[in-house]
Amino acid sequence: MNVMLKPVGSELVLTRELKAPRERVFAAWVDVKQASLWWAPRDFTPLSCEMDVRPGGIWRRRMRSPSGDVILKHGVYREIAAPERLAFTYITENANGVVDPETLVSVSLTDLGDNRTRLTLWHTAFETELSRDNHRGGWTGGLERLADFIENN
Repeated sequence: MNVMLKPVGSELVLTRELKAPRERVFAAWVDVKQASLWWAPRDFTPLSCEMDVRPGGIWRRRMRSPSGDVILKHGVYREIAAPERLAFTYITENANGVVDPETLVSVSLTDLGDNRTRLTLWHTAFETELSRDNHRGGWTGGLERLADFIENN
């Protein structure tokens, strides 16, 4: 019997409660006009965003880091289940041409009633704890931007 063990540091899970109905939160993830305004870490500048939101469709975004480097993030949508779930692969290419191994992101949206939604983000298949921790900071800032965007637009 073969047993696959998850390596230490392979998973990041973040949860956030948002003051908006689930359909509104889902739209912010799948509408390119909305995602292009918030989908980047807090201190990064979004430069471009392309999304073909369907299983097998690609997404790609470019952003500028605080140091001025341009970073490319891209992947392929694996699952779209409006308005409760989406999943996509995730690859980072940094300014020096280093390409991180492909990981997987899943976003689950739970309707809490009273125009509130619980967002749970799983980012899995990291090869190192350092990579996971670097993404924790990026996603935390990105989810802060999402909350601000949803609550102020």
